[in-house]
Amino acid sequence: MVSAVIVWGTWGLLRDSVRLSLDAVPPAIDPQAVRAHLERSPGVSAVHDLHIWAMSTTETALTCHLVMPIGHPGDAFIKELCDDLQHRFGIGHSTVQIEVGDAGACQLEPEHTV
Repeated sequence: MVSAVIVWGTWGLLRDSVRLSLDAVPPAIDPQAVRAHLERSPGVSAVHDLHIWAMSTTETALTCHLVMPIGHPGDAFIKELCDDLQHRFGIGHSTVQIEVGDAGACQLEPEHTV
């Protein structure tokens, strides 16, 4: 009986620990909605290498490559995008790489395609 109470009481902690160890997308975040939001950003023609994971039970991180054929939009665009990801999705740590050029392939890693 005591074991059952302990398992029942700690089930959420065990579930969160497994998700953290697997670098899973937090359940409250829809990765397709994040991708669609990034793709709708001005000047973005493609998004690839999108990764979202929990850094802890309260902090979420994101990395992605944005293909922008017209060129790098500047630091203000990156700051606004990161602030928007925090506000809309609760993603507090965003790393965004801008790629200028063809939307069909990653400029730094040619084996990655969109």
